[in-house]
Order: sequence, then structure tokens, then C-alpha cells
Amino acid sequence: MRRVHSPPGDLISATADKATRYRELLPQLAALVDGEPDLIANLANAVAALRECVTAASWIGIYVLRGGELVLGPFQGKVACVRIALGRGVCGTAAAERRTVVVPDVDKFPGHIACDAGSRSEIVVPILRRGELVAVLDLDSYDLAAFDDRDAAGLAPIAELLGTLAW
Repeated sequence: MRRVHSPPGDLISATADKATRYRELLPQLAALVDGEPDLIANLANAVAALRECVTAASWIGIYVLRGGELVLGPFQGKVACVRIALGRGVCGTAAAERRTVVVPDVDKFPGHIACDAGSRSEIVVPILRRGELVAVLDLDSYDLAAFDDRDAAGLAPIAELLGTLAW
């Protein structure tokens, strides 16, 4: 029997610092996906919850690995690039190297793909399932240096949780 979850009210404290906001979000995300077998529903809820948590983000989304390239999945923000080759741009680099990439100034990242010309900084976290890349979590901001090591540390367990979903 599938569990039915009610959406939580306020996901995180509005006044909490960055690290605390991520810590508060993780168990709530775990509760949102618990018992729900639909990948798209889970990814969509995760992106929506992250949008509430990461106030500096202008765009948050997931690119799913399909046929050797990254394909746009659930997101919140302006329209986005649909397909990204592995090794290309920030998303493709994070995917190919299977590591988190923090870019304080996208204009200084060789080969940056500007889906939104207003984007100034970006962080991309690979999502692995049993050691294999399945997707990347991508966050953009209109602010320079919006993301840092605290974001990388806070997003890592979220990416791990997403990697446990039924891909």
C-alpha cells in the first residue's frame, strides 16, 4: 500500500543560516519521498523544496542522464537548455568528472552554457545511484559568488538522498 503524504507547511526556518536551512530540509525531503515510487513526482517536489530553501537561487533543476547526455528534468525558474553533452558547461563537467562544481563567476568558466543570460554563479552536484551517475542537481543565481562550500556540503546529502530513488 502506497503512503500518501500531505505537503509540509513551512519547510525551513526563514531566518536560519545556510547550513541550518540545509540540515532542516534534508529530513523533510526524506519524508516527502518516503513511500512514493514515482521518480518525476519526487524530483519535482525536491526541486520545489530546494527553491524555498536556497533563496539566492534563480533557477533550480535536475538534468537526468539519458543516452549518454544530460536531459532536462523537473526544474523551477526560466526555460532552460534541454540537452547538455557530458563534459560541456558546468553541468556536463560535474557529470563527466562526477564531482561538485562551484562556479562563483560563470563568465570565467570555460565553455559555460548560458541558458539564462542573467545567471552569474552556479553550483552543480552529481547524483549517483550505486556509484553510477544518474543525474545532476543544478542551481543558478543572478548574484556573483552566491554558492560556496556550505552549499556544496548542504547539497551533498540531498543528492545522496535523490540517488536512492527508483531511477
